[in-house]
Amino acid sequence: MADFDSIQQRETGLHQHLSSAQMTMIAIGGAIGTGLFMGSAFAIGFAGPSVLISYAIGALIGLLLMGCLAEMTVAHPTSGSFGAYAEHYISPLAGFVVRYAYWAAVVLAVGMEVTAVGKYMKFWFPAVDQWVWVALFSIVLAAVNATSVKAFGQVEYVFSMIKVASIVAFILIGAYVVFGTRPEGVGFANYTERGGFFPNGWWGTWVGVIVAIFSYLNLESIAIAAGEAEKPKQAVTKAFRTTVLRLVLFYLLSLALMLAIVPWDHAGTDKSPFVKVMEILNIPGAAGVLNFVVLLASLSAMNSQLYVTSRMMFSLSRGGYAPKAMGQLNKRGVPLGAIAVSCLGMAVAMVLNVFRPEQSLELMMSIAMFGAMFAWLMVFVTHLFFRPRWQREHPGQTLEFRMWGFPVFTLLGALLMAGVIVTTLFTKEFHTTTLVGVPFLIILVLIYALWYRPRATQA
Repeated sequence: MADFDSIQQRETGLHQHLSSAQMTMIAIGGAIGTGLFMGSAFAIGFAGPSVLISYAIGALIGLLLMGCLAEMTVAHPTSGSFGAYAEHYISPLAGFVVRYAYWAAVVLAVGMEVTAVGKYMKFWFPAVDQWVWVALFSIVLAAVNATSVKAFGQVEYVFSMIKVASIVAFILIGAYVVFGTRPEGVGFANYTERGGFFPNGWWGTWVGVIVAIFSYLNLESIAIAAGEAEKPKQAVTKAFRTTVLRLVLFYLLSLALMLAIVPWDHAGTDKSPFVKVMEILNIPGAAGVLNFVVLLASLSAMNSQLYVTSRMMFSLSRGGYAPKAMGQLNKRGVPLGAIAVSCLGMAVAMVLNVFRPEQSLELMMSIAMFGAMFAWLMVFVTHLFFRPRWQREHPGQTLEFRMWGFPVFTLLGALLMAGVIVTTLFTKEFHTTTLVGVPFLIILVLIYALWYRPRATQA
């Protein structure tokens, strides 16, 4: 099998303009979006106050994933990331399937974020149809991504800084209310009232992990962005070490305070539970300000997700698995064709918002989950192949970043992810995730077997 350098060589041409600070914010920006501000309402509905355990389990899986990805990314920084690693260390088929499954999932996730944007805009403009906002913001963010990777990094940095500052402010206000003023109806007694800490049992807590995983989606974007980092090895190492800790603190602290302020069965899905908190606290203008923040959060996640889908499609094209136009770069080092085709999720979102505006968010979340969860599972599987082979091919050398507890923790991550995927089959809300996802994987395997494998053999 060819050396990995040949894969890195074919993916050259992208401009390396992302700093380590921007790399960290890209991951945070992607992971702090609808999953936290709106998706958390779904998770709370399943798990009640025990959603804190759901998100802690999701954080553990995310931490293990980041460790595996960091090791492989520092060794091989490239935009194809885990898709390229699967291609080289497992098989070309594995690389083909994982890249297309991930691309399709995040394309739909982009549509989910812009669908949430439409819901947030209804806060100020209830008479305007959601699809109008979907169309407007889709055009704006597609234009940002098409300008240059430097422009993308700068916009994402600003978006994410606003989100981080707002979440910190929310945590401080919530802590002051819960521990300071303590108005009637607010307090940790809300954790045990209305059915107790586990109102739907341990099963409800485990089902909440499904949403938690989707909330953390885009942690892996650091690895994809490594191909355009100024100093990829240093930037990736620094970003990996700080991102997970920050996300765990943001998610768990904000959810813990929110559940102490708002009874879990009042979280609802018609608007962000964070906005509901501000309405309950009756802080003048706070609900509108926070709605603006969650709007920016979704725009930021959408911006980040459009970036990673375009780079994954770029990698597929350069590998010969997509039309050559998807792998062509303009003078600014931007794959315009890959960005254009990755805007499909926005188009799907627009159609759903026209015909099924009330069910569009949950429907897109359910379908998008499978490819993302499958990609996470494949990261763990690929890492099991990577470590022993790298050591055989580089005798006497030491990896610059090593995942701890190999292979036990890698296997733990794989088993947890497999368990989450199987669980979707037994839930009313997410059973379509696997029912649609598995046939899609079979179709991808058939396409590869009938089209790409014969061409590779002839070459």
